[in-house]
Amino acid sequence: MKSFIGTYECKIDDKGRLKLPASLAKQMEDFGGDAFVVKRSVFQPCLEVYPMKAWEKLMVKINRLNRFQKKNADFIRSFTAGLKTVEPDTAGRLQISRDLTLFAGLTKDVVITSAGELFEIWDKEAYEKVIVTTEADFATLAEDVMGDISFDDEI
Repeated sequence: MKSFIGTYECKIDDKGRLKLPASLAKQMEDFGGDAFVVKRSVFQPCLEVYPMKAWEKLMVKINRLNRFQKKNADFIRSFTAGLKTVEPDTAGRLQISRDLTLFAGLTKDVVITSAGELFEIWDKEAYEKVIVTTEADFATLAEDVMGDISFDDEI
């Protein structure tokens, strides 16, 4: 499975055009050059950008949910609210819609950060607040999340 790598500081203009760093644009090409899906994050005030193949894989799981259960229908509606497909333009920019820009509070200074098979788009100030943590807090989180995983298995 491919993963994005890196954290980048960028600018977004008043029209919602986000200039992609060249190294990120190159990584996006490695995912097939197809369209990407931009959506609101579930847990944070940021945007998630999925390569189309990764999005389709996720939607296979979502589409298995029984929509005749209200909580499932509510989840699907909220999870897919505001979805947009985007492709880099000839100038290497992504057009972020106004509703998604407002959701993530994107101003002029933006951070794009890798998150495995997707990347996140953050307002720089919000990103800086989220990543501030003490070493002890991160060590505890790392142990809770990764502590029981066996790394002996082949990838």
